[in-house]
Amino acid sequence: MTLASGGQPGDLAAMTDSPVPDTTGRCGWCGTDPLYVAYHDQEWGVPERDPRALWEKLVLDGFQAGLSWITILKKREAFRAAFDDFDPEKVARYGEADRQRLLNDAGIVRSAAKIDATISGARIWLDLQDQGRDMSDWLWSFVGGQPIQNDWPSMAQVPAQTPQSVAMTKALKAEGFKFCGPVIVYAFMQATGMVNDHVATCHRHAPLSRGQD
Repeated sequence: MTLASGGQPGDLAAMTDSPVPDTTGRCGWCGTDPLYVAYHDQEWGVPERDPRALWEKLVLDGFQAGLSWITILKKREAFRAAFDDFDPEKVARYGEADRQRLLNDAGIVRSAAKIDATISGARIWLDLQDQGRDMSDWLWSFVGGQPIQNDWPSMAQVPAQTPQSVAMTKALKAEGFKFCGPVIVYAFMQATGMVNDHVATCHRHAPLSRGQD
């Protein structure tokens, strides 16, 4: 499975070297694109504990590897349609006909390696659930079950990876997941609210630090 749904946009890692000044009360990485701004304001950093939604984000972050997050965001609805709303039980049953369908779908990123990783990842996800593992609790365990609250003054201080993302990467790879390096995984952790990496001047930082979505 492609692990790392988006998270923080992977392009944020590059932006920390040349941070964009924040004059909008938002994290500078979201710019002014209405879709990106809505994602920043409504989704990014909000704690997500639903297993299906977590799997979707992991998959999409993996598809982002080598691309910008806005590219994936613009294709998200097409991805959802192509992958049966990211229902792992349905994706795990995909055969060669589905694989070819996905490779021919211009609405998504047509990477054979990432498509194969998503299908195999769905099977691994279900196997772990069948073994009694609560996937949401397991993923959240890498941050102790609660969001890590950071207080970065600017994007320049936000790390691209952390010991927690490295640990999650090792655990995911040990289970057989792919496209889950520590930078991708940290983007996933940021996006799903496992860490609050909105900068201190962002209007979303304080509400999320107080546990308000």
